[in-house]
Formats: sequence, structure tokens, C-alpha cells
Amino acid sequence: MKYRPLGRTTVSAIGLGAMPLSIEGRPDERRAVATVHAALDAGVTLIDTADSYHWHAGERGHNELLVARALASYGGDTSGVLVATKGGRGRPGDGSWTVTGTPGHLKRAAEASLRRLGVDAIGLYQLHKPDPAVPWAESVGALRDLVDAGTIRAAGISNVTTGQILEARAILGDALVSVQNRYSPAVRDARPELELSTRLGLAFLPWSPLGGISRSSLDGPSGPTSEATAFHRIAAERGTSPQQIALAWLLACSPAVIPVPGASRPASIEDSARAADIELDAAELAQLDG
Repeated sequence: MKYRPLGRTTVSAIGLGAMPLSIEGRPDERRAVATVHAALDAGVTLIDTADSYHWHAGERGHNELLVARALASYGGDTSGVLVATKGGRGRPGDGSWTVTGTPGHLKRAAEASLRRLGVDAIGLYQLHKPDPAVPWAESVGALRDLVDAGTIRAAGISNVTTGQILEARAILGDALVSVQNRYSPAVRDARPELELSTRLGLAFLPWSPLGGISRSSLDGPSGPTSEATAFHRIAAERGTSPQQIALAWLLACSPAVIPVPGASRPASIEDSARAADIELDAAELAQLDG
């Protein structure tokens, strides 16, 4: 495993997105814990969760509790693992998502996440999504208060624009260490946020990083996309998986990038972790960037 900076620490170049372990279609507890353990065995030291990663109503914190149990039952050293969680979204249990970015809610949510994770301070706490009903400065100000109170060690923001990144930076200063936006072979419209994060020294954590390379992208009703074809072709030439090529491409986009692919099986995160060892050449990158 290779490592990249995230604030004042370093983490594995590939993280684990733990959401699939708790939402619709989630695996049973045994397989979920085995997936986290497989990630740790592969050298993964960044686990991304959120209080809203659950399936049914009344399950808030399901994923945080699961991650905490998996870490507690792991036989090896977990002192170097950074658990990054998020607050500001909710799931009523009908499949929908809500957004609540009031300072009071965020502070209560962080305190609850702290208890569920069983830590002295949350290593990285991320504002899950801007709330259009709440001034951005007020939501980010809650993160500033949480840092000052010692509840969280560092702050991140997610699903944001370049303007929101700059405003958050002005409020949080060096306490702001990461940006998490959607970025993948199929969805590349967060390139300005990625470039700004790189310039500011912020880690950029692409969520849903494998979007656009599934087999359905090749066999769908509209036929294969050029992006999907390129990733599959290079994977076949290298004798590896398209998922590994997608993650290697993301890592090559910027030294700030730390993908957090989701997984619900040990084999999936084991495959993803191996992407850190792949270095694409200029010709391959030209095909994938096209």
C-alpha cells in the first residue's frame, strides 16, 4: 500500500467507503466485519462512514457502530486507522435523503458520532452536504466550534463548489483538510474543485469513484461509453480489473486524490487496494483522460 497526506497525518492511498455495509442490500454482520478486516489486512488506513449510512428508520449511526465493532474485533494494530465520518444528512427509511445543516444539529450529530465510534475525538468530521436553508458560514462555523472544543481533530466538506471551499477555508484555516465530491470515469464535473483542493493542499476524496465502468456501461441500451471501453480495454491488456484501472487513473489525476471505493465483500476491497501499486503510462492516461 502507498500513502498520501491528509491534513497532519498520512493515510492509505485507497480508502474504504463503508456505506454499502449498512444501506439497502447490505451484507450480514459477519461479512460486513470481514470486509473491514480485509481492508485493514490490505493496508487500508482510511475508513469513510457517516451517521446517515443506514437502511431503515431509527437506525441512525448503524454504519459508525459497525465500523467501531469491526475495529475492536480486529486482531492487529488499528492505532493508525483514521475513521472519517460525516453529519448533516438523514434517512427517513423510505429511501430518501434529507439535509440539515443548522449549527445545533451538526454539533449534536458530532457528539453522537463521537460516542458511537468510541473515540476521544473524531479524526475527521465532514459536513455531508450544504443545506440551502442555512447560510454556509453558519454550518461551517459549527465545524470551527467542534474543532475548538476538541470534539473533532480536523474538518472536511462534501458536495461543495469552489466558492464554498474558499469560504470554508477562510473560516476553518488549517483545520480544513479535505473535500469529498463525486468524481469518477463517468462524472468529471468536479474537476474545478479537485484542482482547487490540490492548490490549497487539501485532500480530495472522490465518492462513487467507480461510476461508469460497470459491465452495464458496456451492455446498456445506449451501448458502451468511450470511457468504459477504455478502462476495460486497458484492464484486459494489463490482466487486471477495470476497477483497479479506474482507481489508478484517479490517483494519477492529482497527488491530493484519495479514492474511497465502497465494498460489501472482502474480495472487492482487496481488489481496490491493489490499485495503489498500478502506475499508468502516458499513453494509457491519454486514453482515459479523453
